[in-house]
Amino acid sequence: MENHEIQTVLMNALPLQEVHVTGDGSHFQVTAVGELFADMSRVKKQQTIYGPLMEYISDNRIHALSIKAYTPTEWERDRKLNGF
Repeated sequence: MENHEIQTVLMNALPLQEVHVTGDGSHFQVTAVGELFADMSRVKKQQTIYGPLMEYISDNRIHALSIKAYTPTEWERDRKLNGF
């Protein structure tokens, strides 16, 4: 599976402002930004991202997935702290 395919699936399935995907074909890192993450626990944020990708996880097109989910405000703060 390609990075842009994961990005497209998530952008089409969820009301996200941004999605960044890096990976090597089966191990991926997803950074998702959207207001929908406000007031969600960390576990709920991850479940929200996993949902649209379960088909690809179950058939092993995605073997490993690391998720970071932010509200736009959290993303701005994190980007500044990490020099993005």
